[in-house]
Amino acid sequence: MARQKITALVTGASAGLGAEFCRQLAGRCDVIIAVARRGDRLSELARQLADRVELHAIEADLTAVEGVARTMEALRQLGPVDYLVNNAGFSTFGQFQDLSIEGQRDMVSLHIDTTMTLSRAAIGFMQERGAGYIINVSSVGAFLPVKGLAVYAASKVFLNNFSLALQEELAGTGIEVQALCPGYTHTEFHQEMEQQGFNRSQVPNHMWMDPDAVVAASLAALGNGKVVVVPGEGNLELARAGLMRQLEAL
Repeated sequence: MARQKITALVTGASAGLGAEFCRQLAGRCDVIIAVARRGDRLSELARQLADRVELHAIEADLTAVEGVARTMEALRQLGPVDYLVNNAGFSTFGQFQDLSIEGQRDMVSLHIDTTMTLSRAAIGFMQERGAGYIINVSSVGAFLPVKGLAVYAASKVFLNNFSLALQEELAGTGIEVQALCPGYTHTEFHQEMEQQGFNRSQVPNHMWMDPDAVVAASLAALGNGKVVVVPGEGNLELARAGLMRQLEAL
């Protein structure tokens, strides 16, 4: 009997943490389903990893129903998956009342609705196998509700609580859920925010991490029973301070 292929589905795979997850999962998987809006970037990633993994590029906008449907079909045809990395995301920057409500709704749909939909689809297959990993890319911002990021931070609070509750529900199934909470990371993530007034130079250099270190911390934490993973000591201190502020507000 042929060995069952180990498969991962990674969203937001064309750059940043998503592309890095693909690179590092290439050492663990036989097949990667890489989903993103920029098909040219996915094709280049497939070329780079051709000698390490079978990568299927799925060009899809996950803020649109059609894009989610296309990804679900890829999951059906190329799955089941052993790893699901819900990484696709973006952030607006500015006062809530000054920002487009459409952009805020797209962000909520992507971070919350798409994560729920793909997780729901993957869990049944994982339960049949008796194993699997779901990584929801959250943010240290989930612990730090600050002005300018009101909806973004709130959507990440959902991902943390969703991951914690889901892990409780899946206890004993062999499925592991993780909420990865990176801080400032050297990716393209902040480019659009800079056009809206975010100033990268105001963030101290020691607060920034590289994508490879963030992803390595995520994958290294699998199997240790920890659901919420905050890479970097500085980020961990920020998260703890944010939790204390919230407790003091009670």
